[in-house]
Amino acid sequence: METHTRSKAITHQPAGQFEETRFEKIHNVIFEDSRQGSQLVAQEIADLIRQRAASGQKCVLGLATGSSPIKVYEELVRMHREEGLSFKNVATFNLDEYHPMERNNIQSYHYFMHQHLFDHVDIDPLNVNVPDGMVPLEEVKEYCRSYEGKIEEAGGLDFQLLGIGRTGHIGFNEPGSHLNSATRDITLDHITRVDAAPAFKGLDNVPRKAITMGIGTIRKAKRIVLLAWGQNKSEVVKETIEGEISSEVPATYLQEHGNTTFVLDKEAAAQLTRIDTPWLVRTCDWNEDLTHKAVVWLSTKKDKPVLQLTDKDYNESGMSDLLSSEQSSYDINIKTFNRLQHTITGWPGGKPNAGDTNRPERAKPARKRVIIFSPHPDDDVISMGGTFDRLVAQGHEVHIAYQTSGNIAVADHEAIKVAEVANSMDQDGLFSQVIRDIQEKTSEDYDSELVRKVKGNIRRAESLGATRFLGIPDSQVHFLDLPFYETGTIKKNPLGEADVEIMNNIIKEIKPHQIYAAGDLADPHGTHRVCLEALFESLKDLREKPFMTDCWVWLYRGAWHEWDIHEIEMAVPMSPEQVLRKRKAIFYHQTQKDGVMFQGEDLREFWVRAEDRNKDTAKKYQQLGLASYAAMEAFVRYHF
Repeated sequence: METHTRSKAITHQPAGQFEETRFEKIHNVIFEDSRQGSQLVAQEIADLIRQRAASGQKCVLGLATGSSPIKVYEELVRMHREEGLSFKNVATFNLDEYHPMERNNIQSYHYFMHQHLFDHVDIDPLNVNVPDGMVPLEEVKEYCRSYEGKIEEAGGLDFQLLGIGRTGHIGFNEPGSHLNSATRDITLDHITRVDAAPAFKGLDNVPRKAITMGIGTIRKAKRIVLLAWGQNKSEVVKETIEGEISSEVPATYLQEHGNTTFVLDKEAAAQLTRIDTPWLVRTCDWNEDLTHKAVVWLSTKKDKPVLQLTDKDYNESGMSDLLSSEQSSYDINIKTFNRLQHTITGWPGGKPNAGDTNRPERAKPARKRVIIFSPHPDDDVISMGGTFDRLVAQGHEVHIAYQTSGNIAVADHEAIKVAEVANSMDQDGLFSQVIRDIQEKTSEDYDSELVRKVKGNIRRAESLGATRFLGIPDSQVHFLDLPFYETGTIKKNPLGEADVEIMNNIIKEIKPHQIYAAGDLADPHGTHRVCLEALFESLKDLREKPFMTDCWVWLYRGAWHEWDIHEIEMAVPMSPEQVLRKRKAIFYHQTQKDGVMFQGEDLREFWVRAEDRNKDTAKKYQQLGLASYAAMEAFVRYHF
């Protein structure tokens, strides 16, 4: 590989022919998951380090923080330990740092970089450069000039690693940043602060300012690789790769850099035109799923029910090749309508004594054993409370398995309130200690083990209130407390064997005919993703068990997103009365109402989000020409 050219390991992935990528203005490659992409990026960095070392030169890296590059750093550390990759010839310059921010603060990027990379490799500490978050305000401008000077003295950046924020920021270059901006202090966008809020245990604790390399500084790098993972990044990725260059989306400035590659997982790439609507850029191989997706898209685009679409509508929208002498628009419309119709069922556990050819679930056995896996102690009712209610009412044996305690989402004032009530009735001093632990905790401290236990028990009590309301015996409610979560911090441990073994045990115990699980990979703090991976690993372990041949897995979405209509394989209608019952079940989770810790940018309460999402799904079905319902919950089947 030539220095500063794109890595063969990355570019061998087909990006498509010119016609297929004509909307795209930045080279990009798409991987099945972030691990595969991260490993190949790490390999490119390692090759560059070795090549520079072989010629007696220093390798100058620009580094990013946040969740996106973590797996890259893990792989570099592995290569250092197992393959002898040396960092002795490496100098690094980090993109940014909060201001003010002390180096030893667990939220600082200085702390992050040492935790994930510097403390585990043989880099010379004198070659490590992270912006100083404690520079006095009156000295910031001069400090930033000196940071620029250090980069120039080092010979400029050989390689710049980037992530991307939902505002389109790279580094902390927020909307409005100038093309030629240099290292400087900047005021953070509200959305950026909202995204950081979980790590800081609340928006109010997130700094409002930062020091960042400028766009001009970044663009001087000889090679740039930007990482983007997950559904939350898909919109800004499309806007950056396909949109016009604009200061409102600073990452679009990279369109003018001649050696930039975006490395994406399939979720982050999902809205690119060649992925989302390929019929707009090329002739398609029309299978059933792609046809279904395209017709639903066309119906929405034309604002017509599916059965009213015409040949003209297809021809005007790049779908003329879907029509043939053997298949008219009428035939395609009927097939699409029927497929949508067959996803709708009021019997999520299957309808007894009924033909199930055109139903999403089997009729037999009439009474099914069901496990609803809930990553946090409220996801079950927020995401599928109506379906949960139906399953119980229709006589199925429903088990709820809460995968984590959810203790970090309980605010301190809620824990103090409970402790004060308990303390007024218990004189042994235990709850006085809880109150002291909370009151003496600083912004940098973690909750004590005792406080975590109290917060976890609060959420258990709330969960039991909701499950009792929906008619579940306490014996069918399971609190798994998966170990990966129980760190007491926002940062969780990797999924481990102990987590999977707990999942294995409950599945083996219940031998379910149905499993429901959260398929929401856009969860802001990642717990849903790890909980889903735990289930997938468990299914791999248990797939040969005889009882698993009769087990179906249905995935629901969480509070942030819903499945696209063309993806939905089971849609469960809800009456107005069921909408109210679901709302009441959510209300039992009192600590997660009224200004919760992990609100996200959407200021609506979770119950409002859930209702609006369910009503929107029903409205979309109606607009496609299907029956009108008050609300609908949606599921996709996972085939293991």
